[in-house]
Amino acid sequence: MTLARLFPPRVARLLVAVAALIAIAPAPSHAAAKIQHLISPGGIEAWFVQDATVPLIAMEYAFGGGAAQDPAGKPGVGNMVADLLDEGSGDLDSRTFHERLERRAIELSFSSSRDSFRGSLRMLKDNKDEAFDLLRMALTSPHFDSADVERIRAQVMSGLRRETTNPNSLANRKFLALAYGDHPYARPTNGTLESVAAIQIADLKDYVRRVVARDTLKIAVVGDVDPATLGKLLDQTFGALPAKSELAPVADIEATKPPQRFFIPLDVPQTVVTFGGPGIKRDDPKFMAAYVVNHILGGGGLSSRLYKEVREKHGLAYSVSEYLLWMQHSALFVGNTGTRADRAGDSVEAIDREVRRMAEEGPTQQELDEAKSYLKGSQMLALDTSSKLAAALLQYQIDRLGIDYIERRNAIVDAVTLEDAKQAAKRLWGQGLTTVIVGRAPQAAARPASPTPPAAN
Repeated sequence: MTLARLFPPRVARLLVAVAALIAIAPAPSHAAAKIQHLISPGGIEAWFVQDATVPLIAMEYAFGGGAAQDPAGKPGVGNMVADLLDEGSGDLDSRTFHERLERRAIELSFSSSRDSFRGSLRMLKDNKDEAFDLLRMALTSPHFDSADVERIRAQVMSGLRRETTNPNSLANRKFLALAYGDHPYARPTNGTLESVAAIQIADLKDYVRRVVARDTLKIAVVGDVDPATLGKLLDQTFGALPAKSELAPVADIEATKPPQRFFIPLDVPQTVVTFGGPGIKRDDPKFMAAYVVNHILGGGGLSSRLYKEVREKHGLAYSVSEYLLWMQHSALFVGNTGTRADRAGDSVEAIDREVRRMAEEGPTQQELDEAKSYLKGSQMLALDTSSKLAAALLQYQIDRLGIDYIERRNAIVDAVTLEDAKQAAKRLWGQGLTTVIVGRAPQAAARPASPTPPAAN
């Protein structure tokens, strides 16, 4: 199978170019490289790693706001903006804009998370001027032509219709609704069928006006470009943006306390279970203890307690995992598994039992030592490409961790004591779980699924 079959054309071309370069280049050590705090002549700030191992440049950037800035009653505006910024801008229509990207193997994308509107730009060094100029046009003069808006709207709504019969999507949406009620974090980032249908071009333009501004901009760049050249490119790209954003305030919130349980009937072969509860925010002094003990419970893949209990010991599910999710104004822990309808109750009980045991007893010293060793050793592997390092540096800025965090991180992991881990476990899981179950009722498990599963809201 060719790359063109697996990836969009511009991505396939970039991969071919990268593969050829990697074949003749020594393996880079990105995480060990010096991180510079670059300030452009125009005052645009970026964290920057100059690396000439291969002639590539990767940039990740974010504006504060994200889906939390969608108008009340219209979730999905930021998501539609992200899908439309590269659909024609400046003097280029949508087709010409994409042809320019593909001709130079430039990868440009946007996305809207809960707290930030993000973008990614990757290119070969020789194509940097055109790549940054296309990004400038996308940010400063997007067209939002009605034909493009309706085409993207149709695509988004098609995806939303599929989600109405997707048990994972239904479970995740219901879980957030239970956790956050009428807070913006409860809104689905890609919207609803009703809200997306109601979005107007004026909503899209107003979102860009309010959110895309220099005062909340954070940038990370890794690649083969010198500081002076990068500074000029940043000024040319971002310098014309408004100086100040106009963000609506978002209140801090703690997720609704467990225990809660909710069942959504859906005639599908496999029952899905999403579980979780209030987490620990990234700026909390005990966050790393929570991160380490969460790795032991559900974040460590085949070595986690939940996997061993639910999958290996009882054979209730093929996989089960759990992770920490932190946002600017709240935090969660969230887990997922899938099982047969007639075994869903047993799976939920096994998860509850293991979570309760961890909350009451905490991890063992051996589990803690092994988790710390893994988390320290995996750090370099997680930052072994320009794109991965740029994404990490952007997230470190968003989380306000400091430009030296990579150097300090392993020492922070090492400092977690067994008592720290036990306290974090009790704090995370001592209240139990909020659980959402989506699937067929146990008594219907023996019957075959209907050809067309009913929609659920």
